[in-house]
Amino acid sequence: MANRERLFLIDAYALIFRGYYAFIKNPRINSKGFDTSAIMGFMNSLLDLIKRESPENLAVAFDQGGSQDRIAIFEDYKANRNETPEAISLAVPVIKEILNAMKIPILVKNGYEADDIIGTVAKNAEKKNYKVFMVTPDKDFAQLVSENIFMYRPARMGNGIELWGVPEVQEKFQILEPKQVIDFLGMMGDSVDNIPGLPGVGEKTAKKFLLEFGSMENLLKNTDKIKGKLREKIELNKEKGLLSKQLATILLDVPIEYNLESFKVEQPNVDRIKELFAELEFKRMTESFLKIYQSKAVNLDKTKLDEKVQYDLFSESAEKKIEPKKNNYQTESNPFFYQNINSELGEKLMLSKISIQKKIGICVQQHPEKKNTICIAFSWNKGKSYYIETNKINRELSEIFFDRKKTIIGYDLKNTIKFLNKKNVFIKSDLFDIKIAHYIINPEISHELMSISENYLGYIPAIALNNSSENFKELLMLKSDLAFQLVELITNDLRKSKSYDLFKQTEMPLMMVLANMEIEGIKIDKELLRHISVEYNLNLKKIEEKIFKLSETEFNIGSPKQLGEILFEKLKIKDNPKKTKTGQFSTSEEVLSTLITEHSIVSEVLNWRSLQKLINTYVDALPQQISPESNRIHTVFNQAVTSTGRLSSTNPNLQNIPVRTRDGREIRKAFICENNDYIMLAADYSQIELRVIASLSGDKNMIQAFNNNVDIHAATASKIFNVNLARVTREQRGNAKTVNFGIIYGVSAFGLSNQTNLTRSESKELIESYFEAYPDLKKYISNQINFARENGFVETVLQRKRYLKDINSRNPMVRGAAERNAVNAPVQGSAADIIKIAMVNIYNKISVENLKSKLLIQVHDELIFEIHRDEIDKMTLLVKNEMENAFKLKVPLKVDIGTGNNWFDAH
Repeated sequence: MANRERLFLIDAYALIFRGYYAFIKNPRINSKGFDTSAIMGFMNSLLDLIKRESPENLAVAFDQGGSQDRIAIFEDYKANRNETPEAISLAVPVIKEILNAMKIPILVKNGYEADDIIGTVAKNAEKKNYKVFMVTPDKDFAQLVSENIFMYRPARMGNGIELWGVPEVQEKFQILEPKQVIDFLGMMGDSVDNIPGLPGVGEKTAKKFLLEFGSMENLLKNTDKIKGKLREKIELNKEKGLLSKQLATILLDVPIEYNLESFKVEQPNVDRIKELFAELEFKRMTESFLKIYQSKAVNLDKTKLDEKVQYDLFSESAEKKIEPKKNNYQTESNPFFYQNINSELGEKLMLSKISIQKKIGICVQQHPEKKNTICIAFSWNKGKSYYIETNKINRELSEIFFDRKKTIIGYDLKNTIKFLNKKNVFIKSDLFDIKIAHYIINPEISHELMSISENYLGYIPAIALNNSSENFKELLMLKSDLAFQLVELITNDLRKSKSYDLFKQTEMPLMMVLANMEIEGIKIDKELLRHISVEYNLNLKKIEEKIFKLSETEFNIGSPKQLGEILFEKLKIKDNPKKTKTGQFSTSEEVLSTLITEHSIVSEVLNWRSLQKLINTYVDALPQQISPESNRIHTVFNQAVTSTGRLSSTNPNLQNIPVRTRDGREIRKAFICENNDYIMLAADYSQIELRVIASLSGDKNMIQAFNNNVDIHAATASKIFNVNLARVTREQRGNAKTVNFGIIYGVSAFGLSNQTNLTRSESKELIESYFEAYPDLKKYISNQINFARENGFVETVLQRKRYLKDINSRNPMVRGAAERNAVNAPVQGSAADIIKIAMVNIYNKISVENLKSKLLIQVHDELIFEIHRDEIDKMTLLVKNEMENAFKLKVPLKVDIGTGNNWFDAH
């Protein structure tokens, strides 16, 4: 045995699938929108193996074309498996290209599974004096284990590597020899592979039968020894049992050509690997790869693998761990020095060091237990951070935040701005927010600090990144250190994606604007909301009574299950209604909206839901969100959430207050001014998305209409219905308006017919007429989709990118959605860019001129101000001028302005 060379045979798809699903909650999407999760997961496992074991011989086996032998005897073999995720299908050719560059042999034979290929090669290699390790988590391989063939189960989820030899298989399955695993699998079946097994036989029963009978055949000969109904089930399914055993048997005679000598590990083509990893944007993995292959030849002198040992996981995401030990952190290759400054001299020395730094990582928070204690961590060297606690930010500390030549780096700095504002410290320094920068680079992926540090720095901190009192000091120091370490890497990516100007000139100034909007808040009329609540609840009761009358029974309208039973079982409003995954009837708004004409109860249910949501979300909730300190509500504006660049808001969500319904508009009356010295001003961009798409497409007819200040919907109706502008009817204008806005969102003839009174054929003709009227717009849409296919992204007027990983999908529905986003994202995103520019410019003017008026709310294309009555004329002119001149399009931007005592009246 001592003379046997080691051969590692990798089950490719098992590791690819496992790697892909390991990242399913946080997929790895690169800047081109390509999902690299499966590749990263597979490569993590492969490099882990090479680093640990320095294998002398290595090969990777792939499935191809399914198992023709098994399908021949059982047509439904693996028939219940879901289609392979497209991200995996696209990843496999890339993985094979990497393997070729690493000079690792690929084993594949059409019509055979990797299991059978590995089984064939493993048994042959054993005879040729090799010690074989089958690298797979799949328990089916246990049937192949012998004195010189082992299962090497890669580490996962913090568990170490498992090595299964004969003793481990015997213990795991409670059998005498590994080949009985075939009987075990045949008896209990396999739902994944659709192997039927014996009815009523699970894992425990299969082990019991093997202990008693030894094999499937012997069990079937002795069914008289089985008691009860189980005996009858097995006797009726003997053929199924034997078939299942045959299906579970790994083949050992695949007619595949290979040469064991060719499995010798060679030095890879390092330049090609670096090139491939650069395309995939595997920064950390490139470093790991080069460390492993830093010598000219792979080290083959490593002590051979122990037969029973567990190891910690090595991967791109977990190579380095920060282990907190008081003030000192240490990893294998990186020293971390975190120090608590608790003396006057120490603080003085620290401040003198900070004073000469140009960039500082920082984290500021209230102490979780000490009410008036301010906690600050500073970092200006990689792996070093300093922590202080203070009851008051003195002049020396304040100078850090006032120094305009200094860049303060942090994560989610908006909260820092607000916190320091309460302490009468107003930041003047340049700011760099890691979260927002990462959002700009790729809005589609996670912007959690843990995820960012994992992707860029290659490690996950051992302490949780939350605000618990446990490890609180270490946590703040860690955050400041990570911010400092990340800034250069993220800045490089901003510049590569040509998004640095967007980040520095728009998003970072906007962060300060949003912080001040959140600090300011807005006043709410609690008494009015109380009256609205009474009125809406009475109306809700009336709707309930209508629903109960129509259904001839009382039930819980808020229960989807009960509602579905009433609509589809009792009233039978639709044949073959749609069901959810759990088997109950679907009563989603999307489903019910298509059934309004089927029964009058449907519209009443939708009305009930709408009113109930308004009551729960706004009418009764808003008074509970009023701050006792300011007597105002302080919504939070989210700058790094949407894929398009639009802002969202939470606590409360002001973006979703309905504006088209009477009930929704009534709620806006509750948003009022602080006192009679102020008046509300609402400024709303008019048709900004249409103006943007006219400008982006360069469509001459659309541009002409806007430049001549013609009603764009009437102008569109005039062209597509071929009537004089003065003779356009209200219905024609309405249909044209629907098409105008629908085109931005990729409306189809089917969708248009659902939104209008037109038939599907009339809708189709209307869309065709629309593109005849605006030919340059049609060309632009086509060009956008082609650009996205070639580049994987589209961008706004400020080069904000939206990555479209599904733009080349083979699935028409998935690809269609990406194509619609290719057209819509630049339009929505550009509109978002423009209003952000306007917000920054208006805020700066108000600050410079020291005005009393304030910007309070941003909702989609609208800004809401609290205007001091002495400044009405000045602010009206200022707001209109800054919004209409925020960005130069090929058509003029137009802003509608109104004033009133509340948000509703200002419209």
